[in-house]
Amino acid sequence: MSSSSKLDKDEGGKCVDSKIYHSMIGSLLYLTASRPDIMFSVCLCARFQANPKESHLIAVKRIFRYLKDTPNLGLWYPRDSTFDLHAFSDADYGGCKIDRKSTSGTCQFLGNMLISWFSKKQNSVALSTTEAEYISACSCCAQVLWMKQQLFDYGIDVGTIPIKCDNTSAICLTKNPIQHSRTKHIEIRHHFIRDHVSKNDIVLDYVDTLHQLADIFTKPLDKERFWTLRRDLGLMDLS
Repeated sequence: MSSSSKLDKDEGGKCVDSKIYHSMIGSLLYLTASRPDIMFSVCLCARFQANPKESHLIAVKRIFRYLKDTPNLGLWYPRDSTFDLHAFSDADYGGCKIDRKSTSGTCQFLGNMLISWFSKKQNSVALSTTEAEYISACSCCAQVLWMKQQLFDYGIDVGTIPIKCDNTSAICLTKNPIQHSRTKHIEIRHHFIRDHVSKNDIVLDYVDTLHQLADIFTKPLDKERFWTLRRDLGLMDLS
């Protein structure tokens, strides 16, 4: 998706056949199970299924053209990889033009193998970048805790799980057991991450934005940045 384009409802745009649009989105959503590089773009286009316009259809066709040019791109899982579980968490503050909700993006690795990822618009409007990053980190925490339990059932203890975040304020917020006036507006269900940080189940580590792999799941990127993150996620030509 072009980094200069920002999709909205486009109420004055030309209407298109919603049935065709739904079928295209459905096919692409199925494909996101093995192609994390299109996750953000597909989820963004899927938000306009109620009343699709020509601008939305153009964006979807762009995804299909990209897929046509990269038919052999896929994830490779080597047999000699380690079982160290770690994750990346990021958020695009106020990225949605319609309601100004932020977009959360996370990805989880087992060794150097990408095993889980998602891109989702947050349920509430974040009042700061810190809050948006904090909510995204909590979603990532819930995912890695489930994975930790799954691995434990197979007899694998992964210990403390690092979650990479590029916002120092959000990291400090998880370590602060006191709910100050600046944070009490955040839903209580997001504060469970503090309990797991104190129990040493997870730890939030700082990573600079340049090495934040979850950035690809939160916003459109320029070509060079997109290719770099795509490679770092483990996508390669499998032909």
